[in-house]
Amino acid sequence: MTVRTPPRILSLQVKNYRALRDIALKDLTPVTVLLGPNGSGKSTVFDVFAFLAEAFQDGIRRPWDRRGRFRELRSRDSTGPILIEIKYREAPRTPLITYHLELDETRRGPVVSREYLSWTRGGGGKPFRFLDYERGQGKVITGDQPEETDTRVERPLSGPDVLAVSTLGTLAENPRVIALRNFITSWHLSYLSAEAARGNTEAGAEERLSPDGSNLPNVIQHLHEQYPDRLAEIFATLRRRVPHIERVDAEVLADSRLLLLFKDAPFSTPVLSRFVSDGTLKMLAYLTLLYDPNPPRLIGVEEPENFLHPRVLPELAEECRAASVRTQLIITTHSPFFIDQLDPKEIRVLYRDSQGYTAAKRVADMKGVMAFRKQGAALGEIWMEGHFEVGDPLTPGPA
Repeated sequence: MTVRTPPRILSLQVKNYRALRDIALKDLTPVTVLLGPNGSGKSTVFDVFAFLAEAFQDGIRRPWDRRGRFRELRSRDSTGPILIEIKYREAPRTPLITYHLELDETRRGPVVSREYLSWTRGGGGKPFRFLDYERGQGKVITGDQPEETDTRVERPLSGPDVLAVSTLGTLAENPRVIALRNFITSWHLSYLSAEAARGNTEAGAEERLSPDGSNLPNVIQHLHEQYPDRLAEIFATLRRRVPHIERVDAEVLADSRLLLLFKDAPFSTPVLSRFVSDGTLKMLAYLTLLYDPNPPRLIGVEEPENFLHPRVLPELAEECRAASVRTQLIITTHSPFFIDQLDPKEIRVLYRDSQGYTAAKRVADMKGVMAFRKQGAALGEIWMEGHFEVGDPLTPGPA
């Protein structure tokens, strides 16, 4: 079966978002891993993706309020709007598209002060905007392949706090806008909790794992009913990572609750999920997410090493790389074992600069790292011995 390459984000620029005063992450790869000390800004980068996904799902007001509004969101001692910009391709060899978003705040709440989509058609030339809005007013070029000379149509929005892409992305006349809306609303930012995953849920198959993993039994039920071969792959991989586990079943109780049962060797009677280790549950949840038959277009994972044995982390990194053929992954970690299987181009080290804001450097651009690699040193070893130029928690700022 031919695997269709998903849209790829190639760069992210953020200004005035908490510790991200002005940061640009360029040349992003299908798997991008963020390293850095506690408080360096890894989770803040992760939260930028979460904010966008929530804003496209629920509108900007709810995620804005949830994060403390401008008072907590805007970088300290800074002025001006919050800016988020992504550059992406819908597929290989398609035009590079820029989505630019600026958010401000008035007494009535958040406003979309600027939002546009731009691309370059043909073999070159300057990018042009085929969607351009300020505070609820703007124009869009309709059609599948907008050209700079095409007519721009006014489409007023219902208010200054409304995202143009969310509104116009529901109209068939705007295929490129629809594509971006569908892309971002499909993102999955994972905050997996073993405690949440071991609970009993209402019976009923569910296609997509929830952010905290609380519906894991429902997704197992869905895979059992619709994709038994894929579920068999998940269990086979789980057995390799946790050798004593033979099988996992989702059983419907008399009161319509659903629970997971784990059959572990050599015992004949399976045990309930609440008696299974945190690491086993998290590994099952990660594999369920990574082996999703119809995965989200972007998956974010925070610190996958929590509760997992260090020896399985290189293998989990390999699972992430295999999944990146069908999705894009953004991962934060503190684990040298996880990065051992990665390429230096896939890793960004975040740190606080002399002004206290987050900065980033790609490991492939650090002096000496490639020389150590040629000598056979693993990336985790190079990192732990202090040979990365930045990001040492015992040496604040650049080395």
